[in-house]
Amino acid sequence: MLLVSAVFALAACGPDRPPRAAVESASRLLAAAIARDRVAFEAQIDRPAVRDDLRRQMADLARGSTLDVEGGPSEFALDRMISPAAFRVVRAGAEAALTGAPSPAEVGRQMRVIDRRHVCLSRVGEAGQCLLTFAKVKGGWRLVGMQAMTRRIEIAGAAG
Repeated sequence: MLLVSAVFALAACGPDRPPRAAVESASRLLAAAIARDRVAFEAQIDRPAVRDDLRRQMADLARGSTLDVEGGPSEFALDRMISPAAFRVVRAGAEAALTGAPSPAEVGRQMRVIDRRHVCLSRVGEAGQCLLTFAKVKGGWRLVGMQAMTRRIEIAGAAG
């Protein structure tokens, strides 16, 4: 009986549904970006991991353009990319920035599981295109990666 209950509990989560804690972390990150709340924003990120991800992407972009910048982008440049002010959170199909935070339910519809320890927030209607990547790290789910060239995060509406 206990085994059957455990199977039903796991099935309710579904293999494609991100963990609730990951969705809540993403929702808090977006709320902090909208509010320009640096303290709340920092609580949702793993800054060294995001820096490494951005540094790798910038190096790949430079190599693709036959450029080689020794040492890559500066810590200052990377940190400017990883800030609440660097994000523009909008409702899908709208140009105006959101003034209120999207709900975890809205955010959750755009998240997908990569593996047991990673989930990502995808573009509206493009499940394969990760904008923000979260990982389960010590202390909970945190932002560990983001698309270097994207600052606009669209959130589908309640009916989306």
